[in-house]
Amino acid sequence: MDWDRIARFRERCVSLSSTVDAVAELADAPGAIARFLAASNLRPSGTCWPQFAGLDWNAAGLSIAARPARAEDQLGITGTYCAIAETGTLMLLSGADTHATTSLLPDTHVAIVAVSRIVPAMEDGWDLLRREHGSLPRQVTFISGPSRTADIEMTLVLGAHGPYRVHIVLVTSE
Repeated sequence: MDWDRIARFRERCVSLSSTVDAVAELADAPGAIARFLAASNLRPSGTCWPQFAGLDWNAAGLSIAARPARAEDQLGITGTYCAIAETGTLMLLSGADTHATTSLLPDTHVAIVAVSRIVPAMEDGWDLLRREHGSLPRQVTFISGPSRTADIEMTLVLGAHGPYRVHIVLVTSE
Protein backbone atom coordinates (compact mmCIF):
# COMPACT_ATOMS: atom_id res chain seq x y z
CA MET A 1 0.00 0.00 0.00
CA ASP A 2 2.26 2.71 -1.27
CA TRP A 3 -0.55 5.26 -1.71
CA ASP A 4 -1.35 8.28 0.43
CA ARG A 5 -4.10 7.16 2.83
CA ILE A 6 -6.06 10.43 2.70
CA ALA A 7 -5.97 10.74 -1.09
CA ARG A 8 -6.90 7.05 -1.42
CA PHE A 9 -9.81 7.45 1.02
CA ARG A 10 -11.18 10.43 -0.94
CA GLU A 11 -10.80 8.59 -4.25
CA ARG A 12 -12.58 5.47 -2.99
CA CYS A 13 -15.41 7.49 -1.40
CA VAL A 14 -16.09 9.30 -4.66
CA SER A 15 -16.01 6.02 -6.59
CA LEU A 16 -18.74 4.75 -4.22
CA SER A 17 -20.99 7.76 -4.96
CA SER A 18 -20.19 9.65 -1.76
CA THR A 19 -19.26 13.32 -1.88
CA VAL A 20 -16.27 14.66 0.04
CA ASP A 21 -15.29 18.08 1.38
CA ALA A 22 -12.49 19.13 3.70
CA VAL A 23 -12.21 21.75 6.43
CA ALA A 24 -9.24 22.83 8.51
CA GLU A 25 -10.96 22.70 11.91
CA LEU A 26 -13.99 20.96 13.38
CA ALA A 27 -15.55 24.39 13.98
CA ASP A 28 -15.65 24.83 10.18
CA ALA A 29 -17.83 21.74 9.66
CA PRO A 30 -21.24 23.48 10.02
CA GLY A 31 -20.37 25.90 7.19
CA ALA A 32 -19.23 23.06 4.94
CA ILE A 33 -22.38 21.08 5.69
CA ALA A 34 -24.56 24.15 5.01
CA ARG A 35 -22.87 24.61 1.62
CA PHE A 36 -23.42 20.94 0.75
CA LEU A 37 -27.11 21.12 1.73
CA ALA A 38 -27.65 24.34 -0.24
CA ALA A 39 -25.89 22.96 -3.34
CA SER A 40 -28.01 19.80 -3.10
CA ASN A 41 -31.22 21.77 -2.51
CA LEU A 42 -31.79 20.00 0.83
CA ARG A 43 -33.43 21.27 4.01
CA PRO A 44 -31.05 22.91 6.49
CA SER A 45 -32.23 20.87 9.46
CA GLY A 46 -31.56 17.51 11.02
CA THR A 47 -29.96 15.68 13.89
CA CYS A 48 -26.44 14.97 15.08
CA TRP A 49 -24.52 12.94 17.62
CA PRO A 50 -24.18 14.71 21.00
CA GLN A 51 -20.42 15.25 20.48
CA PHE A 52 -21.30 17.88 17.88
CA ALA A 53 -23.95 19.72 19.93
CA GLY A 54 -21.50 22.52 20.77
CA LEU A 55 -20.80 23.45 17.15
CA ASP A 56 -22.30 26.75 15.99
CA TRP A 57 -25.00 25.34 13.74
CA ASN A 58 -27.12 28.50 13.90
CA ALA A 59 -24.33 30.70 12.52
CA ALA A 60 -24.23 28.41 9.47
CA GLY A 61 -28.00 28.74 9.03
CA LEU A 62 -28.70 25.19 10.20
CA SER A 63 -31.16 23.83 12.72
CA ILE A 64 -29.48 20.74 14.16
CA ALA A 65 -30.71 18.82 17.23
CA ALA A 66 -28.35 16.58 19.21
CA ARG A 67 -30.46 13.43 19.52
CA PRO A 68 -31.07 10.09 17.80
CA ALA A 69 -32.71 10.39 14.39
CA ARG A 70 -36.45 9.98 14.03
CA ALA A 71 -38.47 8.87 11.00
CA GLU A 72 -39.12 12.47 9.91
CA ASP A 73 -35.45 13.53 9.97
CA GLN A 74 -33.94 14.01 6.52
CA LEU A 75 -30.37 14.66 7.71
CA GLY A 76 -28.17 12.77 10.17
CA ILE A 77 -24.70 13.99 11.15
CA THR A 78 -22.29 11.56 12.78
CA GLY A 79 -18.65 11.18 13.54
CA THR A 80 -16.76 8.00 12.81
CA TYR A 81 -14.66 5.68 14.89
CA CYS A 82 -12.22 5.46 12.01
CA ALA A 83 -12.22 5.36 8.22
CA ILE A 84 -10.68 2.77 5.93
CA ALA A 85 -8.56 4.28 3.12
CA GLU A 86 -8.32 1.12 1.02
CA THR A 87 -12.10 0.83 0.58
CA GLY A 88 -13.50 4.31 1.35
CA THR A 89 -15.42 2.80 4.26
CA LEU A 90 -16.58 4.46 7.47
CA MET A 91 -16.41 2.43 10.70
CA LEU A 92 -18.95 3.46 13.35
CA LEU A 93 -19.40 1.95 16.80
CA SER A 94 -22.70 1.76 18.66
CA GLY A 95 -22.94 3.43 22.04
CA ALA A 96 -25.04 5.67 24.24
CA ASP A 97 -23.93 8.79 22.32
CA THR A 98 -23.32 7.22 18.90
CA HIS A 99 -26.83 6.39 17.79
CA ALA A 100 -26.94 4.04 14.81
CA THR A 101 -30.24 5.56 13.64
CA THR A 102 -28.48 8.86 12.88
CA SER A 103 -26.45 7.25 10.08
CA LEU A 104 -29.08 4.79 8.86
CA LEU A 105 -32.51 6.41 9.06
CA PRO A 106 -32.29 9.85 7.34
CA ASP A 107 -32.09 10.20 3.55
CA THR A 108 -28.80 12.10 3.90
CA HIS A 109 -25.92 10.99 6.11
CA VAL A 110 -23.06 13.42 6.75
CA ALA A 111 -20.02 11.90 8.43
CA ILE A 112 -17.36 14.07 10.03
CA VAL A 113 -14.00 12.29 9.73
CA ALA A 114 -10.75 13.39 11.37
CA VAL A 115 -7.94 12.62 8.93
CA SER A 116 -5.91 11.33 11.88
CA ARG A 117 -8.47 8.49 12.15
CA ILE A 118 -8.06 7.29 8.56
CA VAL A 119 -6.29 3.94 8.64
CA PRO A 120 -4.88 2.11 5.61
CA ALA A 121 -6.94 -1.13 5.68
CA MET A 122 -9.80 -2.93 7.40
CA GLU A 123 -7.39 -4.93 9.55
CA ASP A 124 -5.97 -1.66 10.89
CA GLY A 125 -9.45 -0.57 11.94
CA TRP A 126 -9.99 -3.80 13.87
CA ASP A 127 -6.51 -3.50 15.44
CA LEU A 128 -7.31 0.06 16.53
CA LEU A 129 -10.60 -1.08 18.04
CA ARG A 130 -8.93 -3.87 20.01
CA ARG A 131 -6.20 -1.52 21.30
CA GLU A 132 -8.54 1.25 22.34
CA HIS A 133 -11.60 -0.72 23.52
CA GLY A 134 -10.54 -4.27 24.22
CA SER A 135 -13.97 -5.80 23.78
CA LEU A 136 -16.33 -5.23 20.88
CA PRO A 137 -19.28 -2.87 21.23
CA ARG A 138 -22.79 -4.20 20.65
CA GLN A 139 -22.67 -3.10 17.01
CA VAL A 140 -20.00 -2.12 14.50
CA THR A 141 -21.38 -0.50 11.34
CA PHE A 142 -19.45 -0.24 8.09
CA ILE A 143 -20.68 2.33 5.57
CA SER A 144 -19.33 2.39 2.03
CA GLY A 145 -21.31 5.06 0.20
CA PRO A 146 -25.06 5.43 -0.12
CA SER A 147 -27.29 2.41 0.40
CA ARG A 148 -27.83 0.56 -2.87
CA THR A 149 -29.29 -2.56 -4.39
CA ALA A 150 -29.70 -4.01 -7.87
CA ASP A 151 -32.04 -6.82 -6.84
CA ILE A 152 -34.89 -5.77 -9.13
CA GLU A 153 -34.09 -6.49 -12.78
CA MET A 154 -30.44 -5.58 -12.15
CA THR A 155 -31.38 -1.90 -11.95
CA LEU A 156 -29.28 0.06 -9.45
CA VAL A 157 -31.44 1.77 -6.83
CA LEU A 158 -29.91 4.13 -4.24
CA GLY A 159 -31.36 4.51 -0.76
CA ALA A 160 -32.85 1.04 -0.66
CA HIS A 161 -31.95 0.23 2.95
CA GLY A 162 -30.47 3.48 4.21
CA PRO A 163 -29.40 6.94 3.04
CA TYR A 164 -29.65 8.09 -0.58
CA ARG A 165 -26.67 10.38 -0.02
CA VAL A 166 -23.46 10.12 2.00
CA HIS A 167 -21.37 13.28 2.37
CA ILE A 168 -18.04 13.20 4.16
CA VAL A 169 -16.43 16.20 5.81
CA LEU A 170 -12.73 15.63 6.41
CA VAL A 171 -11.22 17.60 9.29
CA THR A 172 -7.58 18.12 8.40
CA SER A 173 -6.25 19.51 11.68
CA GLU A 174 -4.45 16.80 13.59
